[in-house]
Amino acid sequence: MPGFRSLLGARPIPGRPDASCLIVGEVAQAHDGSLGLAHAFVDAIAAAGADAVKFQTHIAAAESTPGEPWRVRFSKQDESRYDYWRRMEFTEDQWHGLRQHASERGLVFLSSPFSVEALELLTRVGVAAWKVASGEVSNPAILDRMVATDLPVILSTGLSRLDEIDAAVTRIRARRLALAVLQCTSAYPCPPERVGVNLLGFFRERYGCAVGLSDHSGTVYPGLAAATLGAEVVEVHVTLGREMFGPDVSASVTTTELRQLVEGIRFIEAMRAHPVDKDTAAGDLAPLRDAFTKSVVARVDLPRGTLLRPEHLAVKKPGTGIPAARLDGLFGAHLRRSVRADQVLTEADIERSA
Repeated sequence: MPGFRSLLGARPIPGRPDASCLIVGEVAQAHDGSLGLAHAFVDAIAAAGADAVKFQTHIAAAESTPGEPWRVRFSKQDESRYDYWRRMEFTEDQWHGLRQHASERGLVFLSSPFSVEALELLTRVGVAAWKVASGEVSNPAILDRMVATDLPVILSTGLSRLDEIDAAVTRIRARRLALAVLQCTSAYPCPPERVGVNLLGFFRERYGCAVGLSDHSGTVYPGLAAATLGAEVVEVHVTLGREMFGPDVSASVTTTELRQLVEGIRFIEAMRAHPVDKDTAAGDLAPLRDAFTKSVVARVDLPRGTLLRPEHLAVKKPGTGIPAARLDGLFGAHLRRSVRADQVLTEADIERSA
C-alpha cells in the first residue's frame, strides 16, 4: 500500500522510493495579504526541498463576526480581527495562480479552509488533501463537506479534546478515506515541554492511521524527533527571515532551517530504512579492525622454547595476529621458534602443552 506521502502525489525522491514523510511548509498568513509575497513563499519552500506548501483560505464574512477578538494585537493597519481577515483574502483567480505556481515548482498544494465557502472555493481551485485546522475539528458542517469529496484528510489537533478527535476520525473513517492525525500544540512558540511527541504513537495505536506533527516551536528539533518516531507528516510554519512582520514569526523556521529539516528527515529515513547488524558490520570493517585493534607481541627478543610469562608479552597494533583478548591464555605455552621484540605473534609461533 502506498504511503501517505505518495497518496498526495508528492514528487519522488531520486534513489529514495522509501521516503515516507510528507514535509509541509506552512505559510499561513505570513504573506500579510501580499500576493507577490505569497508567490515568493512558494519559491522559497520549493527551493528548501519541502514536499508541500500550505496556506490558509479565509473569507471574513463567511467565517467571522466583526466582534471576533484578537489572538495577538499585532496589526497597526487593521482596526479589528475581522478587518485583518478581509485583508488576507485572495480572489479565486489568485488562488488558481498560487496552485499553478506550486505545481510548477513540484510542490503539493494545500490550504486550510475556515468556512464552507472557503472549502467550496478550494474545491474549484484543487487541493491534494484537506488540512483540517484544529478549530474546525468539532465543526461537522465543514467536515461532512470535506469527506464528501473523497480527498485524503490531514487532521490537526492543537485545540482539540480527545473526544472531539474521536468524533472527527469516526466521520472520516466512515468514508474510508486516507487519514493522517497530527499532534499539534496551539502555542506560539511552543516550548519543548508541550510539544507532545509521545502522542504520535498514541494516535497511531488509537486510530490505526498515518500520524505526524504540526510544530510551532520555531526550531527544527521536534520535526527531527517526529521523523525518528516514524511520522508520515511534519508541518512547520515558515518565515523568510526573523525580521519579518507577523504574529507567527517566533513560531516559524527560516527557509535555511527548513532546508536543514528536510535534509535531516531524509537522513533519518535512510537510517531507519537500513537496520544494521553489528556482526555483519564488524566483518565489513576488517581492514579498519586490523589497523585499530591490537595483537599479542613479544616485549623482547625471545628464543625458541621460551615458556611464556607476563613479562615476555605485550599488546600492540596492528590487529593482524593473535588478538589482544587472548593474551592471558598464552601464559604457560612455549614458543615453537625464536621471535624478535615487537614481532606480532601468530598461532604458528605457539606450542601448547597436550
